Amino acid sequence: MTEPLSMLPIPLLQWYQEHARDLPWRRSPTPYRVWVSEIMLQQTRVGAVLGYFANFMTAFPTVQDLAAAPEDQLMKLWQGLGYYSRARNLQKAARQIVADHGGIFPTEYQDIRALAGVGDYTAAAIASICYGQPVPAVDGNLLRVAARVMGDAADITTTQGKRHFTAALQKVIPLDLPGQFNQAMMDLGATVCLPNGAPLCAQCPAADFCRAHGEGRERELPVRPAKKPRRVEEREVFLIFCQGKVALRRRPAKGLLAGLWEYPNELAPAADFPAAWGLPGEGAFAGAGKHIFTHVEWRMTARRWDLTDPALPAGWVWAGREDLARDYPIPSAFAPFQQVVQEGIR
Repeated sequence: MTEPLSMLPIPLLQWYQEHARDLPWRRSPTPYRVWVSEIMLQQTRVGAVLGYFANFMTAFPTVQDLAAAPEDQLMKLWQGLGYYSRARNLQKAARQIVADHGGIFPTEYQDIRALAGVGDYTAAAIASICYGQPVPAVDGNLLRVAARVMGDAADITTTQGKRHFTAALQKVIPLDLPGQFNQAMMDLGATVCLPNGAPLCAQCPAADFCRAHGEGRERELPVRPAKKPRRVEEREVFLIFCQGKVALRRRPAKGLLAGLWEYPNELAPAADFPAAWGLPGEGAFAGAGKHIFTHVEWRMTARRWDLTDPALPAGWVWAGREDLARDYPIPSAFAPFQQVVQEGIR
């Protein structure tokens, strides 16, 4: 019996010729542009990335520009995109390329894989798309498509499961069009063989031989364990204003949102902090909000102070409207309080 995955490349590539997404990094697929796009796309929707990618390429058109950029400028451009360690690893890798490869993007899979923040998938995407190397770029899309076409119930979240599907894809990736195959699989998984809800099997080039579809198991595959519930943190946010500016502090260099500027906040109950910081009274209620990270959910309550004394704890700064727009990257976690801040600054 013919393995259904081996039947996929020809109809998939024909489908891709007609249905390929028009994406800016595909119009000029240099290794640098493909690399930046793939890092931005990690755990982020394509639609959310497009504007960031354009601004990033304008600010840092070459790997040398990225390597030399001030970190605060980089973080400001990344503001709102989340997972800020990705941006730091981009710059770290850019500096590796400048120092170890003379500023020229490496061409071999293993050298690409050795760059900071680059895993198997990203290295394979760059190697196949830019250098024609026949390595499958195995992300969630490729795993989902392969599991359904094969009708295979191996757990895609385990190392063994990923190796199993990677080996299967390695056998069928076209040697002459590996980059197009990987991108076609990405597009098929993103637009047809959907992860949530019913896949659009009537539009799929694999519908005639997909085992999951033939057996009515599309919703059962791929197999992955249930996600663990996120930890919930109750936090109090302190919005402190003086003379049209808001108080900011920098987060620690390691951990969640490392090194970014923030409105001061602490785990609730935080009743002792206002006095310790020299703030009068308890402040006025200024709103509530929440933000969901991968493993933790912040549930926040904000209080507001309007001061006449500009003294702040060591390391804190006052920021006006122009300062926030130009110099200080504020994580999107604090977006629920943006209106209050805009009303309090000038």
